[in-house]
Amino acid sequence: MQSTQKFSSAMIDRLLRPRSIAIVGASATPSSLGASVLANLDRAKFSGAIHLVNPKRAEIGGRPCVASVDDLPDSVDCAVLAIPRAGVMEAVLACAKKGVGGVIIFSAGFAESGAEGRAEQERIREISRQYGMVVEGPNCLGMANYVDCVAITFVTTHMATPMRSEGIAILSQSGAMAAVLGVSLRHRALEISFSISTGNEAASGVEDYLEYVIEDPHSKVIAMIVEQFREPKRFLSLVTRARAAGKSVILLHPGSSSAARASAATHTGAMVGDFQVMNTKVEHAGVVMVDTVEEMVDVADILIRCKSLPQAGTAVITDSGAYKAMTMDLCETLELPLPSLSDKTSAGLKAALPDFIPPTNPLDLTAQALVDPGIYRRILPVLLDDEGFGSLVLTVILTDRATGDLKLPNILEAIRETKSTKPVIFAGMDEGAEIDPQHVAQLRQLGVPFFDSPTRAFRALARLTAYANAMNRTAEAPVEVAAVTLPEPGVIPEYRSKQILASVGIPVPQGELATNIGEARAIAERIGYPVVLKAQAAALSHKSDAGGVALNIQDAAALDAAWSKMQADVAHHMPQLVLDGILVEKMGPRGTEIIVGGRNDPDWGVVLLIGFGGVLAEALHDVRLIAPELSVPAIVEELYRLRSAALLRGFRGVPPLDVTAVANIVARLGQFMLNSPSVQEVDINPVLVYPEGAVALDGLIYA
Repeated sequence: MQSTQKFSSAMIDRLLRPRSIAIVGASATPSSLGASVLANLDRAKFSGAIHLVNPKRAEIGGRPCVASVDDLPDSVDCAVLAIPRAGVMEAVLACAKKGVGGVIIFSAGFAESGAEGRAEQERIREISRQYGMVVEGPNCLGMANYVDCVAITFVTTHMATPMRSEGIAILSQSGAMAAVLGVSLRHRALEISFSISTGNEAASGVEDYLEYVIEDPHSKVIAMIVEQFREPKRFLSLVTRARAAGKSVILLHPGSSSAARASAATHTGAMVGDFQVMNTKVEHAGVVMVDTVEEMVDVADILIRCKSLPQAGTAVITDSGAYKAMTMDLCETLELPLPSLSDKTSAGLKAALPDFIPPTNPLDLTAQALVDPGIYRRILPVLLDDEGFGSLVLTVILTDRATGDLKLPNILEAIRETKSTKPVIFAGMDEGAEIDPQHVAQLRQLGVPFFDSPTRAFRALARLTAYANAMNRTAEAPVEVAAVTLPEPGVIPEYRSKQILASVGIPVPQGELATNIGEARAIAERIGYPVVLKAQAAALSHKSDAGGVALNIQDAAALDAAWSKMQADVAHHMPQLVLDGILVEKMGPRGTEIIVGGRNDPDWGVVLLIGFGGVLAEALHDVRLIAPELSVPAIVEELYRLRSAALLRGFRGVPPLDVTAVANIVARLGQFMLNSPSVQEVDINPVLVYPEGAVALDGLIYA
């Protein structure tokens, strides 16, 4: 996978915080790209030098023009190429030779358009590397720097004054989606620090700008729309740095469907990897994954305004018994816990509520808030004091302005009085109801996000609650596994694979390799009948297809017959194959089949797979991908999230299964693969799990 160049902060400063700008392709036509860039700079009152390049004009709007890039002064900080694709290569090289710090290329038609375009894009990357010039694009919408009021984009941008507080940095390969996200964030009165469209990423990518904004004090939340990471492992490392710096990364990654993956390749010229592997790795690293732009805005709203992440479950206050039931349905679907009230909280609410309102969560105030709006000031402190709740959602019927004017002042006063650091979210139940904008502004000033939709509020809260819980559990210590020296590369036969797995603490059946029938008889006598025979060779991964497996052998006579038949069947199926021998193993009792596997993805690193085996694996594909660093308790949680998890808990008279034993196998496999980078893949299929214990019945390592 192509690696983008790493640029220093000082180099990127010249692109994003320029003191001088050249517009190559400046135009007097109002609708042109060059004119749009100039209009944005004028609206923002850019105080630096602006140089216009147009070979056909001596001046535009009273500003002088030069005929070519060669006529610019040396070391202009940033040049934007608002010109057709045909002139881009010449302009890029000319800018580099003049010492321009950064270039923004609007034009499309490069890697996304075919071999010729890919070659030209590669040449842009070479020029960038040779001259140390940052290139944004091609096929991008440019950037907007709200910190210093600099907009180098053809999208109409308004930024009258520099931002006043911590905000949101937008990093998007799609320029259109960056613009859409920006509008939506501003509609919520959320400040933006930078909006950067990276396009085809010929020479600089989202990873470069992520590294930059992590160090930017104005960027608290980083919202990313990325169709493909070109430096996945660098991205994971940067997310860890962002978390250490107290910053949150939100990611919208189109491409979970096969059609979307194909579209991404034509859109940005990116090669597309495995979505589920990516999703598993980035979530474990500390990224908040979202599915839509709306969800990204909602999550960002909570992250920016609230003093802390939502932990544990949520308390809900509503005005409707029907909506109370709807809330319970929705939160169950979203896996957002609605904890029961503590005895102390229940007693406190009873003292604050009329007799006809039972203290529950969700709490239905009925129409009482219209009669007694001061009720909010009595109940909010009680609920927020309950340690079982990590957040509070107010789902309030507003109806009209008069109703809002009755309820909201009391809600505002209640929030001021509590001084709680727990997230409090306001969600109006009737979208479109007229409400005094001052009430909304005051809620936001108090750190309370205002939602028009309770459903959107709950979805965002569920995302962040799960995220907070996942970040807490990553601190749990993983199992310790000693390093293992592996044999030569290639497929490691089952008997040797099992020796390696056993050495890291993964239980396997009793057994040994036999090279002749005499050894086989001795092993069977030693471990006890019934036994299993399995033919062994690196080239014989699928033993059953060649007659290389014999089960439930009860005595020496059956062993002799099975040995002879297996030798003949394998020789007939693969005449040139030389067996290492035949594995003789103890035949164990039937158990529930679980699949466990691991893969060292060339881009993202190690990821593990867990799921149900046998018929369930084929019919339901009931599997999950997980990070290899998870602790045993965390893996148990993941196993219980499988669709067929009821079978693990005990089903129709069958006792509960030893999920901890399975989790221990998974955890040890994860640490083994992390300690052994030469291992490409491990397949343990199946693991048999019992009410007590679990055993890796079959296993192969690919090195």
